[in-house]
Amino acid sequence: MGLMDIAFSPCPNDTFIFCKVAHEPDIRAHLFDVEQLNGFAFEERFDVTKLSFHAWLALRERYALLEVGAALGRGCGPLVITRGERALPAGARVALPGTWTTAHLLFQLWFGETVEKVFMPFHEIMDALAVGEVDAGVIIHEGRFVFEERGFECVQDLGAWWEEETGLPIPLGCIAVRRNLGKEVISGFEQRLQESIEWAFEKPSATESYVREHAQELDNRVMEEHIKTYVNQFTLGLGDEGRAAVAELERRAVEAGVIQ
Repeated sequence: MGLMDIAFSPCPNDTFIFCKVAHEPDIRAHLFDVEQLNGFAFEERFDVTKLSFHAWLALRERYALLEVGAALGRGCGPLVITRGERALPAGARVALPGTWTTAHLLFQLWFGETVEKVFMPFHEIMDALAVGEVDAGVIIHEGRFVFEERGFECVQDLGAWWEEETGLPIPLGCIAVRRNLGKEVISGFEQRLQESIEWAFEKPSATESYVREHAQELDNRVMEEHIKTYVNQFTLGLGDEGRAAVAELERRAVEAGVIQ
């Protein structure tokens, strides 16, 4: 094929792993918030895309999951935060970072549907909580590194809940390729992304300017914490444990009636 359109988020973990491949001559890179990417995937807008695992589960007949590039791990799940309350009352207004985020799926599996959900971009959640627009928020990405500085209380770590329930790492995000491109194209890109990830691990300083360019509001400490938290051995390959975690998320989501 000619030019390949790939899409990922401006979050440091994505720009870190895509830095090399995104600059190759036959690649056209597009950067959007992950919930925008989830929405675009239903239109099959890009050949390769970052997705929340929640979105991928809904689209798994159309998109192949790559073995590399995923964000799974322990101690890295979404957090349910409040202005100080220690519990979440039924009927609370809860800010969530998007319909198809894994954070929303985990919240549904943990708490059910007895709250009023308010969807908004992830970077607006803490501000909405601070001014009383919502009673609680489910935060992702770098939010976990700064929420305490802003005086919020964590009432539930959804990743810790998942780990206690299943004994498995939490599957958050993945890289997927349109199945209609064929196995040869899919495996070829998977190899290229693996090389890009290995290169980033070997030469992290070479990724700094690209990561910084797209993470302008993050200080260096948060940027480094972000990469350290979300880029790990599962990014290099799901392996048996990673695949088991994805299968368990699918099983629970189907059982709960969240996906078919």
